[in-house]
Amino acid sequence: MRIALAGKGGAGKTTISATLARLKARAGAQVVAIDADSNPNLGTALGIDPELLARSGSLPFSLVSRRLGSAALTAPIDEVVRTHGLEGPDGVRVVSMGAPGHADEGCLCSAHVTVSALLSDLGGAPGTVAVVDMEASPEHLSRGTARHADVLLLVTEPYFRSLEAVRRLAELATELPIETVAVVVNKVRSAAESEAVADFCDRHGLTRLGEVPWSDDVTRADQAARPLLDTAPDGAAVAAIAELSTRLQQTVSVR
Repeated sequence: MRIALAGKGGAGKTTISATLARLKARAGAQVVAIDADSNPNLGTALGIDPELLARSGSLPFSLVSRRLGSAALTAPIDEVVRTHGLEGPDGVRVVSMGAPGHADEGCLCSAHVTVSALLSDLGGAPGTVAVVDMEASPEHLSRGTARHADVLLLVTEPYFRSLEAVRRLAELATELPIETVAVVVNKVRSAAESEAVADFCDRHGLTRLGEVPWSDDVTRADQAARPLLDTAPDGAAVAAIAELSTRLQQTVSVR
């Protein structure tokens, strides 16, 4: 299963991605977490030492060849993940997309192609779950970086601008061969907010797959630079993400 998460900046993609990855690993899956944001934070959210992350580097562009007519990895997927990934809590392996090293050095086209090739090859790895934390931009869809995802989760806050962002992303996603596109509502404070999101989704033909309540646990975890799963393992936010994990498994298993 290959799960990509997208949405407006600040919606909570990274927290949900990290928690979901570790819950999947605890359930017995071999999990590869892909930080597909050029300003990476997924490794820290998983619980990996920032200094270790800084020394580990990112996926080199030389991993990809176009000789086969499309982007493909030049090495076996297990070797790529082992060589260029770091092992985090619960055995999650995290790999990072290339980030700009200097100002004014040009686009990140090659970094996007590398993530796309990695995600493609992970589809042939049985028993593996890939969780992709995408940056707050439609570029991953316009470039087709997420085209090999089985599920695209559009993370939104219960506010109009955030909802409009996922509506636009959903429109782009319909032009890619992503089988399941669904909305996850984060930071919900009241039944009224939940109902407003449900109405918006109904009007625009969007499927809601999960809802995560507002929680001070998330704020405390971020302030302490600790994973949510370690800070409040029995909290409401973690419980909601665990329910989302179960729904994802049911959604994919009935395809």
